[in-house]
Amino acid sequence: MLKKFASLFMLAGTVLLNSISAAAQDSTLIIKKTSDFKVNGEGSAKNWSATNWFDLHVQTGPKQSVPGKALPTKVKMLYSDKGVYFLFDCTDKKLTSTIMEDFGTLFKEDVVEVFLWPDTSEPIYLEYEISPLNYELAILVPNLNGKMQGWKPWFYNETNRVQHETSAQGGQKKSMASVEGWKAEFFIPYTLMNPIVQSPPKSGTKWRGNFYRIDYDSETAYYSWKKTGGSFHEFNKFGTLVFE
Repeated sequence: MLKKFASLFMLAGTVLLNSISAAAQDSTLIIKKTSDFKVNGEGSAKNWSATNWFDLHVQTGPKQSVPGKALPTKVKMLYSDKGVYFLFDCTDKKLTSTIMEDFGTLFKEDVVEVFLWPDTSEPIYLEYEISPLNYELAILVPNLNGKMQGWKPWFYNETNRVQHETSAQGGQKKSMASVEGWKAEFFIPYTLMNPIVQSPPKSGTKWRGNFYRIDYDSETAYYSWKKTGGSFHEFNKFGTLVFE
């Protein structure tokens, strides 16, 4: 009887350890290195073939009791000596996008977002948003016990500007157009993230981060890579980005 109990105990322990290991792996993303290339909003550069897609999943958003309707959403990420590349592929039915300015309140309409927290010794991270119509928002967010404020770059020019393009599939890239989906492709230079990034990541460098989408069709749907409690700014729930 004792031997049987011990065997069951060991089996349960193995299952638990395997579950913990799987959860840890699920929270880690390996970022492959690339040479630099030009983004075009289509993700057609051959460089993207070096890495795999990962999915975003619907979660509850602010003031939501249940998640909105899910549409397939996937992301790729690469890094170079100069910055980090992102490609979002969003299945959609309508481009709910009317804001025609950079640094507007893009999160109130269709948008994808990247949050990057390179230096975890400080509660400061980069938030980057882009709309289907290719308007952007780049801010640095100090988050002090849930009290936060987004700060725009003082200087934003060819030395630190994000390269970004978008495209629509199955329809026109215009406000409120019926489509089958849209893509966003962008390159964030490390110079934009100074001082939270003072040198390019090396092999083995670890950042924390998360990836999001908000879709406003008949009902609002919030998507994430690592699930939060509703607010995208719960930075302690970010996953780990490991540079290969």
